[in-house]
Amino acid sequence: MDEIASKPRLVAGDNAGPPLDFQAHLAALDARGLLLRIDRAIDKDSQLHPLVRWQFQGGLAEDQRRAFLFTNVVDAQGRRYDIPVAVGALAASAQIYAVGMGRPVEEIETAWLKALVNPIAPTRITTPPCQEVVVTGRELVGPGKGLAALPVPVSTPGFDAAPYLTATLCITRDPDTGVQNMGTYRAALKATNRLGVRMASRIGGAGGYVHWRKYNKRGTPMPCAIAVGCAPIAMFTGGMKLPIDLDEMAVAGALAGRSIQVAKAVTVDLDVPADAELVIEGLIDPELLEPEGPFGESHGHVALEDFNMSMLVTAITRKRSPVLVSIISQVTPSESSVLKRVAMEPLFLTHLR
Repeated sequence: MDEIASKPRLVAGDNAGPPLDFQAHLAALDARGLLLRIDRAIDKDSQLHPLVRWQFQGGLAEDQRRAFLFTNVVDAQGRRYDIPVAVGALAASAQIYAVGMGRPVEEIETAWLKALVNPIAPTRITTPPCQEVVVTGRELVGPGKGLAALPVPVSTPGFDAAPYLTATLCITRDPDTGVQNMGTYRAALKATNRLGVRMASRIGGAGGYVHWRKYNKRGTPMPCAIAVGCAPIAMFTGGMKLPIDLDEMAVAGALAGRSIQVAKAVTVDLDVPADAELVIEGLIDPELLEPEGPFGESHGHVALEDFNMSMLVTAITRKRSPVLVSIISQVTPSESSVLKRVAMEPLFLTHLR
């Protein structure tokens, strides 16, 4: 572990603002010695997440943790994928989170407080990087096609019922007000063109669940777009407890100090982050629920199998050379617990004071 013995720290004045593209974020991490590149073959179904998880459970101090970029991903059947996988790149440590925010750790609280009250509306463009490759129709169905073409890891081998998308921004729109909401909800691969999405149907409900209830009453499918990997400041908003009627992309714009670019999705009426590595578009059934889970949550407990939303995929769009982003969750400490701690701890403290 000699190569990660140093303790780089983001300090005021050593950056030019938050990276507005995930691969630019990886480059920023690499420049600071916070990224490990793994070029040997790694099995996404049994090795990838456990390898990264070990730095959380193996006794390393937080400032020794690194983001991992796997460039040679295979599966249990020996299939080789041409899309790299990044894990730990959002919040393996507070320092990594701070790089994504473009500011030192001690300024994160002030940045969030200002952003919540000074949102900057996004700007729509017509030729986004996230739509350089578009897959629709019959290309979504069949062995090796659609979702099966993506190197989605198994988070906890031996326990998870399926590979899971974890670093998500699930985008839905309120059918009454037209306001979009983005939330980080896990999504299980059910078929090459179907996902099981858990929109946290707890008391009160997350934004996506509140929207789904309205579509349920109308009896019409709910359009949904799942962005996987984009500017960290946008991804960070997905796990925050923001007002449901506040557009997270506008909050991300405030964090960036400039309007964030979005684009109209190809098959659903939603705006998606223009810089996203990939976007999965689809329709969530207003009535059908199917078994999903179990899966470990950010606080360390396991959410048991439950009936959750079923999403029929209508398109997968992506960059020509994307990176699939994944988050380590479950047993704390984990990447998902750091995501919540770094952002929410100072906000809770401010509220209590």
